Parts: sequence; C-alpha cells; structure tokens
Amino acid sequence: MADLLVYSEKTQAACELAAKGREFAQALGLGVSAAALGEGAAAAAAELGAAGADRVFVSEDPALEGWPADSVAVALAQIAAEADAKVVLLGSTRRGKELAGRLAEKLGAGAVTDVNGLELEGGEFVAARYAFAGATVAREKVAGDVKVFAVMPKTFSSEGATAGAGTVVTPALELATGMKVVERRAKEGDAVSLDAAPRIVGVGRGFATREDLSLGDQLAEALEGVVGCTKSLADFQWLGEDRIIGLSGAKTAPDLYLSVGISGQVQHTVGVSSAKLIAAINKDKDAPIFQMADYGIVGDLYEVVPAVVERLKVV
Repeated sequence: MADLLVYSEKTQAACELAAKGREFAQALGLGVSAAALGEGAAAAAAELGAAGADRVFVSEDPALEGWPADSVAVALAQIAAEADAKVVLLGSTRRGKELAGRLAEKLGAGAVTDVNGLELEGGEFVAARYAFAGATVAREKVAGDVKVFAVMPKTFSSEGATAGAGTVVTPALELATGMKVVERRAKEGDAVSLDAAPRIVGVGRGFATREDLSLGDQLAEALEGVVGCTKSLADFQWLGEDRIIGLSGAKTAPDLYLSVGISGQVQHTVGVSSAKLIAAINKDKDAPIFQMADYGIVGDLYEVVPAVVERLKVV
C-alpha cells in the first residue's frame, strides 16, 4: 500500500507532521511512514510511532553524520521509493527547505516550501504560504503524481495524536556524499529553541543600544521565558539568527508572546500569529502591533519594562 512519508531533522516537527499526516492518510486510504536519520534516529522511532507513524524507517548510517544534505536527500528518495510515497511532508526548517528542492528533483516531484496551512480539497492537497513579504497568503497546488510539502514548525500539533503501529524498518541504503568535513567549530553565542518556548519576549528597534537589551533579558527571566527578536536586530548582530521570529526565522506558537519595542510589521508578526496570548509595549499608540495584541501598554519601554519586572517579582 502506498504511504504518506514524513521527515524532519527536528523530532518534534516530525511528530507534528506525523499526527497531521495520519489525518490526511486516513482520508486518502494511505499508510503513514516516517524517516528518522542520523545520530539519535533509533531513539526518535518510538516518538514518531506514538505520533501516528505506522512504519518508521531508521538509519544511523555513517554517511549521514553531520547531516550532509546530499546524502540525506538520497536516503529519503530511497525510502520514499520503498514506501511508495506519493506525498512527502518535510519540516520547513533551514535544512528542510534545502532538502525539499533536492528531494523533489530526485523524485521528479513538485515542491512547496514554507507552507503554513495544508488541507485536502476534493482529494487534492492545497498548500497555503505567505507571499509578497507576508502581505497576503497564496494557495497553491502541486501538479504531478508525487508532491513534496515543506511545512513550517508549529503549523500542526501532535497533541492528542492517534498512535500508529510504529514498526521499525531498517532500510538498506546506498549512500555517498560529495561533501568533506574539514573542520568543526562550536557556534558562537547561545542557542535557543523558539519553537518549543512557552513564553517569548520579542525585542525590536525600540531599543536604542545593544546593551539595553538586558531589559528584555530581565523581563524574559521574570516570565521564565526566552528572548526572540526581529530580523533587524540580528542584522545588527545584537542577537543571533536563532532568535529571529517571522518570515526570515521561526514560526512560534507560545502561550504568551510579549512584544517590546516592535512596531509589528507583517514580516515579523506572521511568526507569532499562533500565540495563545499576545501583549505589546510600544510608545507609538498607532503601532501595527496593537491591532493584533490582546493587551497593550502605550509607553516608553525604558519606564514600563522595569516596572513590569518589579511587579512580576512579587507575584
């Protein structure tokens, strides 16, 4: 029987795809396969089965060490052939977007990346993605027998997923890579997972200097959250790229998103639109962020943030 195949190098994103993929598969009379590749793949198999995968193709082949994109694409193409997959769902991470094009070429498929909505209409997949710098949403179909969709993390949820059989399959892969690792360096700065954060403090151009971002750190600490930012602050090298929220970075769905000194242009807000509660601090009462905020404070962040931090200390 043909399967729908899901994969992401991030296990949580793969589980989200498996859960939603099971809904699609049941509607289309398909099975659900998942791929777990590289170091730690065996440990991810149980999670993928619990999220809805009937079969989990597991490989920790040495050729996958370090995630060489060419080898991963070859591995997935071989797994897709074994699963007779006509639909492949990938996580639209930085790696996933590159992988989507490579895999589509090998499968002779059409591909859509940065998908933020996917549904079946008359038995056909219709993908939604932001267009014109986030000003509108384009709805696209993929022609051809095989389709690849790279879906942004947090578009779907794995909560309440119907478990699949989770049968582990060890594929006989023929892999090679044209990449040669000449040196490895630890990434400078701290790393943060915005996708998984329950509370996020977003900081933007309202901060006058890099040193002033310590106010955002204090607020995030008081909320037991993490700091994210607009692309401009990463461009200034005030914060790392891992902290960008929006079209150029992460799509998040926290319980709370607190925007500080951010005007609220659509390129940023598309990354927080799924937050359960949005609050904003901005001195401009006409800032676009207030149009989507559940709560807002019009005021100078340099006065408001310290006051909020002090209040949180006594709660």
